[in-house]
Amino acid sequence: MYISEAALKRGKVSVGLVGTGYAAKLRAEALLNDRRSHLVAIVGHHPVKTADFAQEYECIVVNSWQELVTRDDLDVIFISTVNRDHGAIAKAALTHGKHVVIEYPLSLDVEEASEIVTLARSQNLLLHVEHIEILTGTHQALQKYLPELGQVFYVRYNTINPQHPAPRKWSYNHELFGFPMIAAVSRLHRLIDLFGEVLTVNCHYRFWQTEPDYYQSCFCVTQLNFHNGLLGQVIYGKGETLWQAERKFEVHGEKGGLIFEVNSGKLIHDGETISIDVGSRRGMFLKDTKMVLDCLFDGTPLYITPEQSLYTLKVADAARRSAETGLTAVVENRSQLILN
Repeated sequence: MYISEAALKRGKVSVGLVGTGYAAKLRAEALLNDRRSHLVAIVGHHPVKTADFAQEYECIVVNSWQELVTRDDLDVIFISTVNRDHGAIAKAALTHGKHVVIEYPLSLDVEEASEIVTLARSQNLLLHVEHIEILTGTHQALQKYLPELGQVFYVRYNTINPQHPAPRKWSYNHELFGFPMIAAVSRLHRLIDLFGEVLTVNCHYRFWQTEPDYYQSCFCVTQLNFHNGLLGQVIYGKGETLWQAERKFEVHGEKGGLIFEVNSGKLIHDGETISIDVGSRRGMFLKDTKMVLDCLFDGTPLYITPEQSLYTLKVADAARRSAETGLTAVVENRSQLILN
C-alpha cells in the first residue's frame, strides 16, 4: 500500500469524512490527535449539526459526499454514515483514486461489496472495513483461553437492547439500517474470526412496526453451522418489545466454558472458576485509526483484510436469504471467495 509523494513530503494525509454521528466524532478526534493526518472536509445530513461539527474539529463543510470524493486535495475518505450509503460512497471514492476507511458493513448488498473489494485491489488502494470488535479485550481473552476448553461444540452471542420508547432514527429504519445481521455483521465476524468457515445458516426474525418507515422493535435469531462441527447462535434484538438488556458471549467446550458479560468474564475449568478482566471498550476507534495510518505510511499489515470482511458479509447475506425463504442457506466457500 502507498500514499502519494505529496503526502509523504508533508508527512500527512488529507482526509474527508462522511458523517457527524458517534463514530464520526471518534474518528475526527483520532485524526486530530495524530500528526500524520489532517481532517480537511466533512459532509453530513443536518446543516446545523454539520456546521457545529466542522467548527469543533476545525474543518470545512462540503455540500454532498459526491462532491467530497472528487476533491483533489483529499487522500483518504472515512465513511461513518448510514449503512444504506456505505457501498455507493466507497465505490465512488475508490473510482476517484481515494483510499477508503469504512465502518461495517461495507455495503448492504453483497454483490456490490464484492465489486468494491475487486475495485480496490485493481486500483492498488487501501480499503479498510472497521471491525473493532476483534481489537477488544474480550476478543483477545477469547483467543487466549479457547485452548483451555478442549473441543468447542457450542457458542452463543446475545446482544439485546430494550428501548422505551424506541428512537425514531436511522438505526430503526429498514432502508437506512438494512437487514439486522448485515447491519450488525460484527456479531457474526467475531465468531468467524474465532472458529472459521460456516457451512449453513438458519435465521428467523420479526419486526414490530406501527408506521411505514420506522419500526419500534426487531428480534433476530441466527444459527450458524460451522465446517468444524461447531454450532453457533447469535441473537440480536432492540426496541420496545424487549425488557431486559443483555450483552453476553458464551463458549462451551468438552473441558470447560467461557462466559463474558459487558466488561468482565470467567473461565470455568477443572472444577474452578477464574475471573477475567477484559478492560474497557473505549479507545478502539483511536487504535483502529492509528493502525490505518501505520499501514498507509509504513506498510504495516492491518488486523483484517477486505476479503475477510466480505466473507462475513456473505454469511450475513445467507442469514437474510434464510429469514426471507424459511430455508437453510448454504454459504460460499471462503477460499473460492478470496481467489475470485
